[in-house]
Amino acid sequence: MPFTSRSLLVSFAGCLLYGAPVIADDGNPVSPENSAIFPLKTDAVNSCKVPDKMSKEEEEQQPVLIQADSVEASNNSKAVYKGNVHIIKGRQEIKADSITLHQQENIAIAEGNVDYSSMDMRSTSDKVTTDLTTEDTTMVNTAYNMSCQPIRGTASRVLKTGQEIYQLEDASFTTCPADDNSWRFKASDIELDQSDEWATFYNARFEVLDVPIFYLPYITVPVGDQRKTGVLIPSVGLDSKNGFELSVPIYWNIAPNYDATTTINYMEKRGTQLEAEFRYLETFGQGTVDLEYLNEDAKFKDKGTRWGVSWNHSGIYQKHWKFEVDYSKVSDIDYFQDLNSSIGTRDEGQLTQSGEVSYRTQDWDMTMRVRDFQVLVENQTPYRLMPQIEFNYYAPQFYKEFDFNLHSHVSKFATDDEAKPSATRVHLEPKLSLPLSSTWWSLTPEASLLYTYYSQDFDRSETSLSELSEEVSRTIPEVRINGAIYLDSTHKFLGEYLQTLEPKIQYLYVPEVDQSEIYGGRGEGGYDSSKLQLDYYGLFRDRQYSGVDYISSANQFSIGATSRFYDDAYKERMNISFGQILYMDGSGTTNENDTSNSSAWAMESDFNFNDYLFYHGGIQYDSNVSELQVANSTLEYRFAKGYVQANYRYVSKNYIESNVRFEDDSIEQITQHGIYQAGLLSEYNLGRNWALKGQYFHDTKEDQMIEALVGVTYLSDCWSFGLTYSDQLIAPTNDSALAIGTYKPEYEKNLMLSIGIRGLGSNTGITSGSATNALGYGRPFYLNN
Repeated sequence: MPFTSRSLLVSFAGCLLYGAPVIADDGNPVSPENSAIFPLKTDAVNSCKVPDKMSKEEEEQQPVLIQADSVEASNNSKAVYKGNVHIIKGRQEIKADSITLHQQENIAIAEGNVDYSSMDMRSTSDKVTTDLTTEDTTMVNTAYNMSCQPIRGTASRVLKTGQEIYQLEDASFTTCPADDNSWRFKASDIELDQSDEWATFYNARFEVLDVPIFYLPYITVPVGDQRKTGVLIPSVGLDSKNGFELSVPIYWNIAPNYDATTTINYMEKRGTQLEAEFRYLETFGQGTVDLEYLNEDAKFKDKGTRWGVSWNHSGIYQKHWKFEVDYSKVSDIDYFQDLNSSIGTRDEGQLTQSGEVSYRTQDWDMTMRVRDFQVLVENQTPYRLMPQIEFNYYAPQFYKEFDFNLHSHVSKFATDDEAKPSATRVHLEPKLSLPLSSTWWSLTPEASLLYTYYSQDFDRSETSLSELSEEVSRTIPEVRINGAIYLDSTHKFLGEYLQTLEPKIQYLYVPEVDQSEIYGGRGEGGYDSSKLQLDYYGLFRDRQYSGVDYISSANQFSIGATSRFYDDAYKERMNISFGQILYMDGSGTTNENDTSNSSAWAMESDFNFNDYLFYHGGIQYDSNVSELQVANSTLEYRFAKGYVQANYRYVSKNYIESNVRFEDDSIEQITQHGIYQAGLLSEYNLGRNWALKGQYFHDTKEDQMIEALVGVTYLSDCWSFGLTYSDQLIAPTNDSALAIGTYKPEYEKNLMLSIGIRGLGSNTGITSGSATNALGYGRPFYLNN
């Protein structure tokens, strides 16, 4: 008998049993789920989407599609199908040597090489019993694969309840591909909830290469992106700072908009640390609270209990209100040097403790902020801002083409240093501007008036404060004219690049006003002022200092030009900018012995060649004293498997002394010659799984290594491995007052081993340890791809 005839005969027997036509045409459109094609095929079984809930009547009306070599049927009782049996009902599909259908109960019993498929599971079993209406199914001696997650395993018995919940007995569980048993869970019972995307294990042991590693009586793990309370997968690590590390995270799904993770972190050389992270999402914003607590540090017992806390919040409420919080605090100034922390890094010099609330409209905004710092170095006491109220008003084209802006604030500064004054400062800064532009030029004249009032409280016995006044005000006018021209070349550069030229000029006039009665009024610090770096873009600022404690006089022209190069697709491939300030009166500095009438030349350049070779560089050269002040260059070559980057940083000692304020002339503790820093960084992927990474930074003047890092990682479909070694230059432990270059350098060596498993939740791996570096990889390229 031909195959088609045999299939039709068995299908006819099924019609006699169930009374529903298998291949009937009633004139209505036939849906893919209800159509019969021989050999039987269906797309409904292969969908991960949870179907809509059907009524009992709709379930019963779904046709049963049957195909087999032979059938033995008893009317209104049962039918036994044998030989290459294939059944499809809705989103269930069964293939077996034999299947017995019980008509009254609507139950199918499949035996012998049973392949069972539903919308979320594929399995091979010795025996399968399923209710074709409710899809409740029992499988015996089963090897399974989940359809919508990379999960597979075996079980002596599987009970499927409805369409989403599986209960497995004496089962194994892994996310590794077939024939890869790198790791797995084995448990007496496993519950897989496809709707919540979580797996629950009872009496579970974790095995690596079939070797048991640890036992857990109860654990839940994510198998998707859904959140659920439970113990997450532990992570292990090894490094020279903390020794062996074991971290056990416990997740608490408090509410849809709240959750918390508590991590018990055991460190062999330090003790047991408790870490907690709380996250929230509300109508007024979102934020994170982090807590770290180590009752006793076994390595540094004299430092007592060690802890850290941080709170970060950002949010907008009802379009107009904005809230910002950035608060961090640790138990001691060596906290980040001694411990790994999510709150900060070892390079933190201070922690910000600030908060602000703003109200914004189209024409004005008002902000109230407070700010303090925890300084992580000795003998420094920065000012607290307690509080500041800022008001800004914007009126574009308030009179014909004129724009009007008003910037103002009231600030209260406090300090614990008795040698410094505290103050209340009121600042008003109205500005009138006339922006004019066309397709090839722009010109913006501006006029501002800067009024500042101070009420200062200080100890008159301090000789360094003898010139200050308790109450003082200052009014300074400012005129600024900024113009630019945009030119295109009619000839292509090197035959393929369109070149543009953008000359730019600015005139700035600020009269000289005696500000010596104000703290910092001579350009040496202040309540919140510091000198700004004079790179190319800084040539066209209207201020030399941040803040308003010192307004430097100016009668100067800033001149510069930028040339850009575009390819045929009008993508910018290169630019170069250069400029200088020409002083009409004085030298533009507070140094009376400086008689120069121009600033240092500043140049910036970017280059992108075919999206694989990138360059960024900048220099500042003072032709008055023939000194290179600042220089930086970064060259990076990118290829399909990684990148290689070389960079260099140079800052002269004279430039540092002129622009950075040091307490007690402590520059010798930082540098003797300036900054001469070269770096080489690379990453290379070896095939699909392996990757190598290396970083090296060297002080070319002192001829000593600053830091180095080398690492190898392996990343497969089911697990990851990382081994990283780092070496970092640290401050001397015997005498911190020693000058750089006068002592033998000391290094902190760290070795990190990390092992992680993949496929459980959205995380791709778990790492632990402290082998990181401070400088790291950066991409300072403006012409990125």
